[in-house]
Amino acid sequence: MNTSVSENPFGRSIGPTDIVDTLSFFDSWEDRYKYIIDLGKELPAMSDELKTEDRLIRGCQSQVWLEHAQAGEHFQFQADSDAFIVKGLLGVILSAYNNKNAADILAFDIEQYFEQLDLMRHLSPTRGNGLRAMVQRIRDIASE
Repeated sequence: MNTSVSENPFGRSIGPTDIVDTLSFFDSWEDRYKYIIDLGKELPAMSDELKTEDRLIRGCQSQVWLEHAQAGEHFQFQADSDAFIVKGLLGVILSAYNNKNAADILAFDIEQYFEQLDLMRHLSPTRGNGLRAMVQRIRDIASE
């Protein structure tokens, strides 16, 4: 993993409560989508060398890569996608999981989080399936 993982604000300075609170300020889903896309701009760039087949997440409509490392008990994730909205969704997910230990990752109620965000109703079925595939990969990593 490269040094940009330490620059990742998700799970450090941007947590799930921050995202829920910020999204609640917006009246329209168009504004919420813009915010989610802006979240994706906060993701540190992933080097092309890390965008390999074994890091690719299956089930996503777009290409999504996930890399992880452990610092002590804490998992640190780096992710990237070829789609702006998906990069933002990665930020939404990493706010909940990045820099957490396995027990915290597995205990986090992602369904309740998505419900608080009212997210799944506003994503296409294929985008929603991709989001769940990203979550499952992180949970699998934490379970290993």
